Amino acid sequence: MSDEGAPGRHAERPPLRVDVFTIFPQMIEQWCGQSIMGRAAGLGRLDIRAHDLRSAATDPHRSVDDSPFGGGAGMLLAPGPVFGAVEAVRPPRPLYLLGPKGQVLDQAMVRELAGLADSPTGGFSLLCARYEGMDQRVADHLVDGELSIGDYVVAGGEVAALVVLEAVTRLVRGVMGNQGSAKEESFGPDDGLLEAPQYTRPAEFRGWVVPEVLVSGDHARIARWRRAQSLAHTLSRRPDLIEAKGGLTATEVALLDELGLRPR
Repeated sequence: MSDEGAPGRHAERPPLRVDVFTIFPQMIEQWCGQSIMGRAAGLGRLDIRAHDLRSAATDPHRSVDDSPFGGGAGMLLAPGPVFGAVEAVRPPRPLYLLGPKGQVLDQAMVRELAGLADSPTGGFSLLCARYEGMDQRVADHLVDGELSIGDYVVAGGEVAALVVLEAVTRLVRGVMGNQGSAKEESFGPDDGLLEAPQYTRPAEFRGWVVPEVLVSGDHARIARWRRAQSLAHTLSRRPDLIEAKGGLTATEVALLDELGLRPR
């Protein structure tokens, strides 16, 4: 019998540990004490530790940045404090540098990171860049990889770290009240498709009516409708996801045709 929902049983498993290195540890601590991450920590399923890169600075001003060799705009985080802070803690590996050059985070990688709770290291770590970035020696000789949350630029890696943390926390075993939610939502593990439309009460709002099938009580019919809607939405909005799974099967094409959802 599963113990996922049993009170007090989650602490028997070690929590997923995530160490975050940043010049703004308070940003991480304050956000991670709220909502799902705060609840996960309270359940003993998540252990987030924020470390201040300035703790390894050696000058009176606790400086962590310097101007780039060869000139250029802005400042770079210097290697000394970054290496020093990480080596003092010896965090769980892999350690990822957050930045635009990295592998783009997707749901498959989120699942992989969440699964590290059961690895020998028990977790992973994140390194937040700031200013114009990091000295290249950090990427070359300290971290295990680089990770991006998308093709756009933000002021620092802290926001990216929070995106990673929240996405991963949802998939940590024992955190979500309904474990089926993670399978049914967009980019789920079964097929990677977008989620079907969802509705709640009232059944009619400002003249807009909930699809009749959803109030029919016919669960088999509802399941077919949701599957067809998921396929149709993905086909129209993210056809790349359809291609990634090898295209539509003959059964899926027939289902879309049956409900009149396949584009002509």
